Amino acid sequence: MPDLPRPQPPRVVIIGAGGHAKVIIEALRAAGFPSPLGLIDPRPAGETVLGVAVLGGDEMLEGLRTSGAGAAVVALGNNALRLRVGDKLVAMGFSLPPLVHPAAQLSPSAELEEGAVVMARACLGPDARIGRLAIVNTNAVVEHDNRIGQAAHVAPGCALAGNVTVGDRALVGVGSAVRPGITIGADAVIGAGSAVVRDVPPDAVVAGAPARSLSRGA
Repeated sequence: MPDLPRPQPPRVVIIGAGGHAKVIIEALRAAGFPSPLGLIDPRPAGETVLGVAVLGGDEMLEGLRTSGAGAAVVALGNNALRLRVGDKLVAMGFSLPPLVHPAAQLSPSAELEEGAVVMARACLGPDARIGRLAIVNTNAVVEHDNRIGQAAHVAPGCALAGNVTVGDRALVGVGSAVRPGITIGADAVIGAGSAVVRDVPPDAVVAGAPARSLSRGA
């Protein structure tokens, strides 16, 4: 039986025009998506980011949707804001396709929910689950049976051993390592370069090797 043709990726509108948007634009191009429709951002319309034009602010979304734009990528680094914007887009009728850079390595049993992004050289192990609007950033390792919550961010160069759970909107900072079986609570922040060897409660801020509690704003 001949192989069926793969569906063409959708042409997306990108929400945001900052540094994360640059990474998203290049990942879309590498993954074979059509040229984005444009960027939604408060900066002046007509400016460009890596050749993609800013269309205007949020007021443009309804017109884009009614004119046939059906898919969006939320390129916002703030986890809570990314989730709020994603929810708004879904309510407006946009789809949020997951995005995987072709240089990432994914187990066939790994799963991504809507709006999740996996960047170049990231690795997802067997039965890893990446929640909606979560980010697994460049060169991060998310091992077998991990559960990454919605709008969480596993930053560049992190290494999460097996059976780790990262709660909704949590941030695992650049270059951090997490021991097997650890649970990181919702909205927790792990400082860059940390070694997480104990569970982290929701809303906690920890850093260091081993990671210890800090006050927010410290």
